[in-house]
Amino acid sequence: MPRKTAARQTHAFARTDRSRLGVWWWTTDHILLGTVAALIGLGVMLSFASSPAAAARIGIHDPFHFAVRQCFFGAAGAAILISTSMLSPRGIRRLSFGVYAVSILIMMALPFMGHAAKGADRWLSFGGFSLQPSEFMKPALICLAAWMFAEGQKGQGVPGVSIAFALYGLAVVLLLMQPDVGQTVLITVAFGAAFFVAGVPLKWVIGLAGTALAGFIGVYFAFSHVSSRMHKFLSPDKADTHQVDKAAEAIAAGGLFGRGPGEGVMKRHVPDLHTDFIYSVAAEEYGLIFSLMLIGLFGILVVRGLYKAMKLNDAFEQVASAGLFVLLGQQVFINVAVNLNMIPTKGMTLPFISYGGSSMLAMGLTLGMALALTRKRPGAYASPEDSPYAAGAFA
Repeated sequence: MPRKTAARQTHAFARTDRSRLGVWWWTTDHILLGTVAALIGLGVMLSFASSPAAAARIGIHDPFHFAVRQCFFGAAGAAILISTSMLSPRGIRRLSFGVYAVSILIMMALPFMGHAAKGADRWLSFGGFSLQPSEFMKPALICLAAWMFAEGQKGQGVPGVSIAFALYGLAVVLLLMQPDVGQTVLITVAFGAAFFVAGVPLKWVIGLAGTALAGFIGVYFAFSHVSSRMHKFLSPDKADTHQVDKAAEAIAAGGLFGRGPGEGVMKRHVPDLHTDFIYSVAAEEYGLIFSLMLIGLFGILVVRGLYKAMKLNDAFEQVASAGLFVLLGQQVFINVAVNLNMIPTKGMTLPFISYGGSSMLAMGLTLGMALALTRKRPGAYASPEDSPYAAGAFA
């Protein structure tokens, strides 16, 4: 058998495979796909490290309760990611509209039927599972806003910018009613990034930034828990900072190479160790080098994603995919910065790593949308050499 033929047979799909799965495999960016797969795998691994301490802390007899559930969430998130990434840009627009509409309706109903926790109504509980609709609303909002920005640029009388701001404003109002200031900051940054990438005049971007700053100042005075967290951060000697102190001790105890798998001690004293502070568990048991590798994987995902987005030719695909990768990157930054005590504490999960069904499924949806929009297809790229079709890969 010729070497060329043997080499081709080592792949799961031949380049000439025109089935839906085969085309998906050869048009999806393998670096992005592999990085996401690695993060999901690491999330499952770290859940086995944090689950026993988290279960004991809240009185659950099964030490691997959270780890088993994380395995299920990881598989479900991967299924959502793959199925979503197979959609066309038109399919992504339709999906975004449906997800946004359903999420907003559920968020409207939360004050009446939601599950309150930590002073906020953010979850809808059913069958032992808690759903946080705002997690799914975020990527849908970014895609819808990008769609409206693109339609407004066509000059056909569609008030795209106005509609996009109306969708954003409705989401902000509902988030602040919960209240959830962290998610508000997150969608504001991602929405602003999409607004900037859409090519609007710089004075509009500055106006949006000024309005956002004024809004954050208003939030500081309107919500006591926000001002309290700011005071704790700025004056740690005058406040109870047990949570971040224990997380910092765990990170410092890990050193370069960590205490070893399952050997972490400080995780028993870190509240929310399996969710918001999973990064400190990773640092204690696997060390600084592993922590930097974890951040590096997220860096590859965001930088590679933005690079692919900037090469796209279609306005909607470019703006939406860039906004989605900024959304992911901003969430990673907030979580890690809180663990390192660089910013005030905020309940924000580390994508694909922290325990949580809503977070894992919503991140699967977010990256599925981003992968679908950055897939290689005829006419998708500004330069012909960026597309495999120019070289006849599917001829």
